[in-house]
Formats: sequence, C-alpha cells, structure tokens
Amino acid sequence: MITPAVLSLGNASAAPVEQLPRHDGAAFGKLVARGHGRRISALFARTLGSGLEAIAVMAADGDGMLELAATELGETFPSITPVCPEVHLFEREIWEQSGVVPVGHPWLKPVRFQPAIAGSPPGQARPGIGITEFYRIEGDEVHEVAVGPVHAGVIEPGHFRFQCHGEIVMHLEISLGYQHRGVERALIGGPGPKSLHLAETLAGDTTIGHATAYCQALEALSGVRAPPRALALRAIALELERLANHVGDLGALAGDIGFLPTAAYCGRLRGDYLNLTADLCGSRFGRGMVRPGGVGFDISVARADDMRGKLERALRDTRTAVELLWDTASVQARFEDTGRVAIDVARQLGMVGPAARASGLKRDVRKTHPSGYYRFVHLPVSLWNTGDVFGRAFVRWLEIQRSAEFVLAQLGKLPAGAIASAPLRLRGGQICVSLVEGWRGEICHVALTDDLGRFAAYKIVDPSFHNWIGLAMALRDQQISDFPLCNKSFNLSYCGHDL
Repeated sequence: MITPAVLSLGNASAAPVEQLPRHDGAAFGKLVARGHGRRISALFARTLGSGLEAIAVMAADGDGMLELAATELGETFPSITPVCPEVHLFEREIWEQSGVVPVGHPWLKPVRFQPAIAGSPPGQARPGIGITEFYRIEGDEVHEVAVGPVHAGVIEPGHFRFQCHGEIVMHLEISLGYQHRGVERALIGGPGPKSLHLAETLAGDTTIGHATAYCQALEALSGVRAPPRALALRAIALELERLANHVGDLGALAGDIGFLPTAAYCGRLRGDYLNLTADLCGSRFGRGMVRPGGVGFDISVARADDMRGKLERALRDTRTAVELLWDTASVQARFEDTGRVAIDVARQLGMVGPAARASGLKRDVRKTHPSGYYRFVHLPVSLWNTGDVFGRAFVRWLEIQRSAEFVLAQLGKLPAGAIASAPLRLRGGQICVSLVEGWRGEICHVALTDDLGRFAAYKIVDPSFHNWIGLAMALRDQQISDFPLCNKSFNLSYCGHDL
C-alpha cells in the first residue's frame, strides 16, 4: 500500500493524527515549497515525545482541500524560505519558540521576543545563536526614523524603523511582540472554562471570527454539527463584524487624508453596525454569541425585521458617505498609486484577505473553503487589481455592499429549529484545521488532541501574521508621510499577531 504524501482534509473536519504522513527534512521541504496552487496556512512545531515535529497546513484553494504533512525536527533543519518566501515568519517563529535553527534562513531574527530569550524558555538566555539585528542601509544621505513602540495616538504598541533617503522610504522594518499573552500555551490541556474566552479575545475586533474558528474546531473534533439556524446566525454575526470594521476603516482612511465628511459619517456609522451585533447578543463586539455546538442567543421574527430596517438605513447612509470618496479628485490623488503591492509580491508573501484581493489574488475562505452556512449560500469574491491604497479601500466598499445584501437576505429567511446541539465530547488522537474568513482575511486554527481528548497542541494564525510583511513592502519607494495612510489601508492587528 502506498502511503499518501499528505493528509487531505476539508475545512473544519478532523482525522486521526496517526494518519498524518511524516517525511524526512528534504522531502518535507520540497512538499511545502512545491506551489502549484497551494499556499501555506500554517507551519508550526509541537512537542512529540522527547522531541519535536513540524506540521505544515497547505491550502489547495482550487480543490477546496487542506493538505497536511509533518517532519521530525532535530537541532537544525534546512530553511525553506529561500525557495518559498511565505514561510519566512513561520520558520523564525519555530526557531524563536523551540531553538531549532532553520539553516540558510536569509533573515533569522525574533518574531515576538527580545533577543535575550529568543529560542529558549521565557527568562532563559540562549547564547551562541546569531541574530540579525535591525536592517540598516548605509550612505551619506541615508537616515533612520524610529517610531514607537509607544505611539502618540490610541494605537497598540509596535516598533517601526524606516531607512530613508530624504523623504523616500527605502526599507521599513516592523518589530512586534509587545502584546504577547501566551494564548496558545494557555489553550493546551483544554478545552476548559476559559478557553472560549481566550478565543474571543485573540483579537478584540475579531471576536466572531476567532470564536467561530475555535467552535468549528471543537465541533469537528467531537463529530457534532451545529444546527442550521445556529449556522445562519453565526454567518450574520460574522458579516456584521465585517461591516462594522470595513466602514470604520473607510472613515479612518478619509481622516488620514483630512477628508472630514466621510471620516465623520463613517465614524458614526460604525457604531450603528456594532449596535446591530448588540441586537443579536447584547454585546457590540459579539461576546457570548458563538458557542461550541451553536450560538448563545436567538432572535425573534420581530427582532429580525427591526434589524433589517436598521441595516437598510445604515447602508443607505454609508453609501452616501463612501461615494464621496470616489467622487472627490483630491481623495483619489492620495489613494491611487500609494502603497502598491504587486500581485506577484502578494503571492510570494502569502498575503490574505482584502489586502490580497486588492492586488488581484482570489483568496476568500468563504468561496474556496466554505464551512458553516457558507456551504449553502455563497458571496461573490470582491477583487481589484491595483494593489494600492485605493484598491484596499475599494475592496472594502465592495464587501460592505455584498455583506449587507447577505445579512438582509438571511434575516428574512432564517431556518427554523434549535440554536445549539448536544454537549460536545472531544475524541482523542485527532487533528483538525478550521478556517474562517475574518474581516482581515483568513483565520486558521489547528487543534490536536491527546488520548483523553484534551488539546495536546493548538496553533492560531491570525491574518495579520501573513500581512505585516505586505505593509513593509508597500512602503518601499514611498514618502514616509504616506505611512499612516498605508498602515490604515492594511489595519492589521498587533495583539492578533502577538499570541
């Protein structure tokens, strides 16, 4: 019998972990780097007995399948980054957390922790490993501008170092890790009373997205499906979360260029969409809405009709505010050709979400790896091809319209029945991958259970993990004064990255 090279799984499904094919380092590297329509959703190390193994999750978007493979890790392994750049952060993370060195990595340095503790348990120095310091460009007229980690505005901590020639940015290096909370470690041994709370707070503005990915994983590991009505309510909540954040981002983009009409209107309208989520569950950010096996709250026909009316009014006002952007020449002059990321660069970096779709990459989990209610009702993929601030703004506007249409339609025809299934009991010795298209892009949760059905390993990849390097590329050859605008056009999560 020929052993398959990969374990093929559908989204939000599970299989015995013993079926996970294991390869030697060279074969594993070739498998991960092979391309052919596959991209890396996750690559991480986990403890296996007295050693370590690396597990790769590759998304085959054309087939709608996820392909998994593993390899045993020693003290070193050959870096895959030189031939597959999208794994560069994943390999650095493996080194940082385990001390296993990816030999040949072109830019080996910590992802989150300070150099003194990189590659070792917190608080213990690990000498003898070379760490590349901040990248520097030398020249008579080259200067460096350092920003953060503490910022003047209401923003999470992150450190940005610009190498500039005059006003032109030659290179931007981004240093994060200031929000690190150890959430992945805290989930090991679960699920427990705090596990869902941890999932909801992985990125505070993506409560529904991460909670859905977590609950889908639990349901797959237990062999239980949430009822259709619960799936519909989850999808409504997820699209309302997308609406609130996209509308808020368009207002913030307008504010960054001093275009006050849209900035003021969208700032207010974001609250209207958040209030619609509160109509679902009492929380503007969706806390308590998504639960393992279903949802925590139901709505009546009268409440659904009232929500439809509120959403129609909010969409009408949003259309008026946002179309001012496209009709104003000074706005377009600032948006167009600013912070461009070409489609080939976006593909090589493994970018996801609106930032990837603005560059022309057709990557949307709702379409390519549908789960939950998206298996029955499909949304068109919103694409643009310029890869600049305008493209990232316009993709948001396309998604606002399509998400609003989706929510209006589902509120008018919610399935009958229960909103939760029976209590879940996780099966032992299983592996599961759960993908959700959050408003920033692909959310990936990978869970493995031990023989008792507890989490033996839990890996989370927020879309920001894929896209921060895209922001760095967008700033090349741009004026440094364009950084706030480019940064807002990505609007990535600090705490979602610093897990």
